[in-house]
Amino acid sequence: MPHDAGSPAAASHAPALPQDLLDGLAELAVRVGLNLQPGQELVMTTPLAALPLARAIAHAAYRAGAGQVTPLISDGEMALARFREGHDASFDQAPGWLYEGMAKAFGEGAARLALVGEDPMLMAGQDAAQVARANRANAQAYRPALAAISGFEINWSIISCPTPDWAARIFPDLPADAALVRLAEAIARTARLNHADPVAAWAAHNEALAARCKMLNEARFDALQFRGPGTDLRVGLAEGHLWQGGAATAQNGVRCNPNIPTEEVFTTPHAARVEGHVRATKPLSHQGSLIEEIVMRFEGGRAVAARATRGEDVLREMLATDDGAARLGEVALVPHSSPVSQSGLLYYNTLFDENAASHIAMGQCYASCLEGGEGLSKDEIAARGGNSSLIHVDWMIGSAEVDVDGLSASGEAVALMRGGEWVG
Repeated sequence: MPHDAGSPAAASHAPALPQDLLDGLAELAVRVGLNLQPGQELVMTTPLAALPLARAIAHAAYRAGAGQVTPLISDGEMALARFREGHDASFDQAPGWLYEGMAKAFGEGAARLALVGEDPMLMAGQDAAQVARANRANAQAYRPALAAISGFEINWSIISCPTPDWAARIFPDLPADAALVRLAEAIARTARLNHADPVAAWAAHNEALAARCKMLNEARFDALQFRGPGTDLRVGLAEGHLWQGGAATAQNGVRCNPNIPTEEVFTTPHAARVEGHVRATKPLSHQGSLIEEIVMRFEGGRAVAARATRGEDVLREMLATDDGAARLGEVALVPHSSPVSQSGLLYYNTLFDENAASHIAMGQCYASCLEGGEGLSKDEIAARGGNSSLIHVDWMIGSAEVDVDGLSASGEAVALMRGGEWVG
């Protein structure tokens, strides 16, 4: 599902990257990701290490006729300072004034772009309870701004910048320069910059994803069944659910690609109709910790048992965030042959890792994945089966060994995926 980065977290030093890569990513962000409109303002969050890309995006945005580009810059060392020197009460505080300002900007028509590239394990080694408290406070404060994004009121997008700290996590055995080159090459491929005309390549890709969504929306399945090693999970779908994927039209009438890269088609599960057990097929990087070999059991829509061989304390803190954190807010289908999957890399970054495999997300649903969702109240969304939570955390459950069936209300099964690939 489209993954919003929330408030920016940080990295360290600016990378030395080829200008053609930066310009290519910048053009994609502005023309494909945002489809920025003439005169439209842009609010852009970026870690310090991604400043070269942020600058290239500012140039591309102004060439596209942007009214004003406002960057919000973060830094990893400052983020860590709170954990090293901050007093205990600071972990329950967040800049609500900032997010109220962002919400006002979105309400007045500004687009939103998030750059990611920070060290994904920045918070590794910090107290898990303090990290959870800080994230909970931030999520609560961020809600006014997040409402415009989860409700798809504005055109928004996320794009990544290769940075030295991130590259070192993925390629720890390579010299720093070589690691950065490898990450830059991987990001370029998944962003389709290796095509002669990347914008045209994205148009064709969006058409293919739209065709998948059309098929699923016409089928009107009542549930999905996932089966594979350690997995036998039935995910009921919300009443009036809609499948989305690739480019979509926001409420402001602008068609955009919320995530670059994206390989998924996704929809809203019914929060009370998930049954069975499921095993993660990839590690989950969350709040600076790596959670490995997740196994979860659902009854009546709720995760009633969860364990992991590593990071189980972080997993339990996540599920205890609020009442909706232990229920699903998204289910997504991704072929095993996706470019992200075929890279063979663990990116430690949900924007990439969720596009390597079919996945589910704990927490908040997307109102845009419900018929008439933009006009529904919170209670009306809940009545349809949509979940509400401060979190939205995707974790991967698909692989070359996982099959997926669509189930009708009468229980008739239709093969959707076999061996991780689409049927037909």
